[in-house]
Amino acid sequence: MMNMTPVVKQLLIINIIFFIGSQLVPVSYEYLAMFFPENPHFGGWQPITHMFMHGGIMHIAFNMFAMVSFGSALEHFWGGKKFLFFYISCGLGSALLHTVVNYYSFQDTLSALIANGFQKDEILKLLSEGKIDTRWQDVVSVSQFSAFTDAYMGTVVGASGAIYGLLTAFAFMFPNAELGIMFIPIPVKAKYFVPGILAIDLFLGFRGSSLFGSGGTGIAHFAHIGGALTGFLIMWYWKKNQFNSNRWN
Repeated sequence: MMNMTPVVKQLLIINIIFFIGSQLVPVSYEYLAMFFPENPHFGGWQPITHMFMHGGIMHIAFNMFAMVSFGSALEHFWGGKKFLFFYISCGLGSALLHTVVNYYSFQDTLSALIANGFQKDEILKLLSEGKIDTRWQDVVSVSQFSAFTDAYMGTVVGASGAIYGLLTAFAFMFPNAELGIMFIPIPVKAKYFVPGILAIDLFLGFRGSSLFGSGGTGIAHFAHIGGALTGFLIMWYWKKNQFNSNRWN
């Protein structure tokens, strides 16, 4: 592991402060975690603040370990400003894809309920009060109902989306770097490891959506995909324009 770089160190400190604060003041999750846009608890600042909130000690420990390990290597080559831009962009891209997938799933089920005689205003009113109408379960499948209520009532926390962007950038820059992975006795090259975990996330994301008849895992898999996709697009653009006189030095 490389020595911790300045911006990575600052991000680590901010995440720890947010985590300690959220444990001391649990109500902070109602303001700083990211809610569904149609939920009355949603705030325009949440796509940023949710990146610094975590659900438990293991959640923040794994994310911060990955950020320090991969982020320090990237900041070493890019510099602080470019690294911070990349990190925040991946976090926002993560939030965007997660929200788009949830919105599609929510609207699909909402349309089915309306088509079966339920009123939109009454549905949204019940959801905003944290309630459901048990008759909804007679109209849609178990997986649709679960995805529908989870999308509206659930929250998203964690730096995982931004971390997946860092993993993608690391594999892009150092494809043959060998990574030691817990529970796997042999090192795996970054160019195989990162696509592998993304494939698993994609499978589990679709498996937990209303498209399949299985329940979710409680993990925002499409947020991971969104962060990785954003990271890939930025890296592709930077590589394509690396000899442009207007590139970011």
